[in-house]
Amino acid sequence: MDDDRRRVVVTGEGPVLIYGPVDVEMPDGTRVPGDRAVTALCTCGRSRRSPFCDTSHRRRVRDRREKEDDT
Repeated sequence: MDDDRRRVVVTGEGPVLIYGPVDVEMPDGTRVPGDRAVTALCTCGRSRRSPFCDTSHRRRVRDRREKEDDT
């Protein structure tokens, strides 16, 4: 893989994972650097650190699975 390319993984039940350093451009045009090896972007809308994931989706997935087990 090219060094300039980033791998993006859509997890389905959680965040979008971006491998490699990345700058995230916010709606107001500011850029937030993501210098980690993997940057997780929230897709559930529950994160208090939006646009970054804070694992709030885990509660939603657990709630859904508990409801399925009750039926």
